[in-house]
Amino acid sequence: MIVDWQKFVEQEKPRWDRLEAVLARLVADPYRQLSLEEVRELEMLYKRTAADLARLSAMATEPSTRRYLENLVARAYTEVHGGQGQRARWRPWLWLTQVLPQTFRRQVGAFWFALILMCVGCGFGGLALAFDLEAKEVIMPFSHLNAAPSERVAKEESAKRDRMEGRKGSFAGQLMTHNTKVTLKAVALGLTWGIGTMVLMFYNGVILGAVAVDYILDGQVVFLLGWLLPHGVIEIPAMLVGGQAGFVLAKALIGRRQNKRLAARLRECAADVATLCGGAAIMLVWAGVVESFLSQYHEPFLPYWLKISFGACELVVLLWFLLRAGKGAEAKS
Repeated sequence: MIVDWQKFVEQEKPRWDRLEAVLARLVADPYRQLSLEEVRELEMLYKRTAADLARLSAMATEPSTRRYLENLVARAYTEVHGGQGQRARWRPWLWLTQVLPQTFRRQVGAFWFALILMCVGCGFGGLALAFDLEAKEVIMPFSHLNAAPSERVAKEESAKRDRMEGRKGSFAGQLMTHNTKVTLKAVALGLTWGIGTMVLMFYNGVILGAVAVDYILDGQVVFLLGWLLPHGVIEIPAMLVGGQAGFVLAKALIGRRQNKRLAARLRECAADVATLCGGAAIMLVWAGVVESFLSQYHEPFLPYWLKISFGACELVVLLWFLLRAGKGAEAKS
């Protein structure tokens, strides 16, 4: 029973206001994952406000306060007992502009590890080809890369017709399918405690380094940049993001210094792994379109400066997106 109504409101209203603020924040960012402390706070505020409502129900007066608390308790009940179902509704734009870049930054350590492995592979592949040109036949995954770069450049620059005519769409689809398979394989190999993902990141680096050194030694630097930059500045980071997801999965499997069961660790990382996979897939779709409709066209069809500038602009936009997008939402939370 409430004896002093004014004193009761003065004591409890700060908790009501705090509960309302927490609920408003969850509505504004439905994908936000609460920490253990925040979950405990939400539960405590919900139980305390529900108890206040029960005490207030015995009073015939103050109907407006009772309606306010009924609404507040109902909203809190939904978040505590059924909020996951409501927050699971996918909002594509919110996911793309906030969830994806925030997830990337939260797991950026795994991305740096994938990048280091690929860079080491690049160095190995480049040095192997620089010291032994016969290694090309062993390293290069596609037969058309075994020819001398100058021969390919001369052949493609002297073409009189559009060699991609009538098959741009199918070629783009093949690229998307192949690259997505490689990237998802990097994710799946995280189940080998990350060993398979490490090998795949290193191997892709070896190929990239060998190709780059092959064209550089043959004096075809401009052609190399015009050919690789338009799609490579998206395709290569997409593969690294796939490796990042694989290492996040591996970290959950290893569970070093985590006092949690395996099932709990996997549940915690599942959303991040799925988000990174989705982001990599979108990047690879764009890279496939660009490679089919732009990268495969060289002078005199398209000037190299235009293709290199396009690739540089893509890289700037991608870096801004991964490093800055969604920062405002993070600050509010």
